Amino acid sequence: MSTRKFQPSAPTAPTATTQDRVLEAAERLLRTGKPEFSMRDLAAEAGVSFATPFNQFGSKAAIMQALSARRIDEMHDRLTAANLPDNAVTRVLATVDIAVDVMLREPVVNRSVMAVLGSQTGEPGIVARRSAALWTEALGPGEGLAKATRTQACAALPSLLAIAFRGALSFWTAGEIRDDALGHQARSAATAVLLGFCGVEVRKALLDCVGGGG
Repeated sequence: MSTRKFQPSAPTAPTATTQDRVLEAAERLLRTGKPEFSMRDLAAEAGVSFATPFNQFGSKAAIMQALSARRIDEMHDRLTAANLPDNAVTRVLATVDIAVDVMLREPVVNRSVMAVLGSQTGEPGIVARRSAALWTEALGPGEGLAKATRTQACAALPSLLAIAFRGALSFWTAGEIRDDALGHQARSAATAVLLGFCGVEVRKALLDCVGGGG
């Protein structure tokens, strides 16, 4: 009888889905300075049939929305892993830093994505909803916000913070905010939004974060 022990095979790497292949191909094209790529270019880069990007996403605008959603998902994952305290102001400002870091890691790609998202496509998007969900997570239970308006703040702030951050990104995309100034400007925008929902002492500290620079 053989005494050779069974040796389990090494786990195989997960296979990328067709959607992943298309999105990664789009990122490669954007990374090499081809924001005007056609769906035919994209299919060739992904190694799929011409119809596949249409079948998977429907349009180039939807592909850009999916790329943006990927970035937001990464921000959310990093926020969760950061294990931050419950204090809402601390969590929001830390989330701004995380979000800026994600955007600056691939500035060429992300500016191209933002430019498409900023144009009117006539198609409903998913970015605003995903972004608001990120800021909802950042706020947590609203600890540290003024108790009298905490419920209102937790309802209103996610969309307001999403709009504030998107505004900073829009000017960055247009070249009016430098890479090295994006963090300061995004923090200032988020701080200005938070000010109306904080107590007096917190408000005094936050005022130091608003203003010049960049």
